[in-house]
This record gives sequence, structure tokens and C-alpha cells, in this order.
Amino acid sequence: MEKDALMLVVALLAPPVLSVILVPFRGAFRPVDVALVLVVIVVAVAVYGRRLAGALAALSAAAWFDFFFTQPYGRFTIAKAPDIGTTVLLLVVALVVSQLAARARRLEVIAITDAEHLSRIYRTAELAQSSRSPAAVVDHVNKQLTEILGLRGCRFEYGSLLGHPARLARDGTVVVGRRHWDVDRKGLPAEEIELRTFANGHYYGRFMLQPVPGTTPSPQARLVAVILADQAGRALGTAQPAHENA
Repeated sequence: MEKDALMLVVALLAPPVLSVILVPFRGAFRPVDVALVLVVIVVAVAVYGRRLAGALAALSAAAWFDFFFTQPYGRFTIAKAPDIGTTVLLLVVALVVSQLAARARRLEVIAITDAEHLSRIYRTAELAQSSRSPAAVVDHVNKQLTEILGLRGCRFEYGSLLGHPARLARDGTVVVGRRHWDVDRKGLPAEEIELRTFANGHYYGRFMLQPVPGTTPSPQARLVAVILADQAGRALGTAQPAHENA
């Protein structure tokens, strides 16, 4: 319990302390860069604490980002629309990644702290929020999945599940049949792998991943793939009726 209490204190204090350190360099960094640094702090808190600590750190990061890095400075108000979007995205991405990091810790999976991965998540969340075309978000995620997983190709299938292909599960593991596939030792299987897309508990479709046999994407990359698929699901969820949860 003492550790949990300590991590709650760290969750509340780490973002403002880091923000104060970064304030003198405010003119040298874009707001997005500062937001990504704060997300890393949130992830670190979530890895060593519990879900509540991660959520508090995410809220603290968003609040102090607003206070120190959006105009007017030194007030919990935002004058510019782009800064509102950045603050909201910081909160959303920090919450999603921190909660996944907390879950990953229990599953003994490496937490997502790589700046490039976080940047992909942030850009995709930004597109999902701003784009009026879910298809554009799906196409973007197709490309991102191809890059981070080293695929030959990737396509999206709308609607009901067909067949029983290998599956990239929500914890980043790969399941073939009813057995877990050891990606780190064997690499990706030669067959197509499905990555299901959900939003608000509803199923919308699946990305069909076409792997290069033997490729070994890291646990981080596989977890990022799940998050990106969920971003596509959120975009689809705002544009079409939900399909039955699979």
C-alpha cells in the first residue's frame, strides 16, 4: 500500500515538475513535442504504479500542459483552437497508453516508451479526431501497421468474422488456432493474421495482416498495432452502426 500511495503522489507531482523544467525551453519545442515528453512520464508512472496512478498522471499532464504551454500562459484556459486539440489528444493518448502500460506490466510485456511509437499513436489519434472520412483513417492505419510490423501488405475487412485465421490479440500476443504463437522465437507465422477493430465494446471489422514469415516485431510494436486498430475503430464508430460484438 505504501508503494501505491507513493505512486499516486508521483502521478500528481511529476507532470508539473517536468513542465517547470521545460518552461525555459518553451520557445524551442513544438507543443506536440512537449506533449509526447509528458506522455512518456505518464507511461513510466503507469508501469510502476496501478491503473489509478496512470489515470491521475494523464489528467495531471493535460492540466499542466494547458497551464504552462498553451496561451494564455499561466492560466487554465486555452485561447487557440489548435492548442485545445493538442491538449485533448494529450489526455486521450496518455490515458490509452498508460492503461495499456499498466496491463502490460502485469502481462510482463515491455511498456510503450519509444518516442517513434508514441508519435505514431498521437498522429493517428489526431487524424481520427479531425478527419471526416473513416476510410482515410483506415488507410492511414493500414500503412502504419505495414511499417511497424514489417508486413508484405495489409487490408481491412468490414463486417462479420469469417474463418478462423491466426489472430493478433489485444495483449500483443499472436494466437494460432487455440495456442499462443511464440513470435519472439519463431517470428510471425506465414498465414494471414487478423487484428480485430473495436470501439465502445462493438466490433467493426478487422485488419488482415500479411506477414513476412519469420519477421519478429517487438512486443512494443504489437501493442502499438492494437492501439492503432482501436483508433480506426473509433473513427468507424462515429460513422456507421456498430456490428455485433464478436
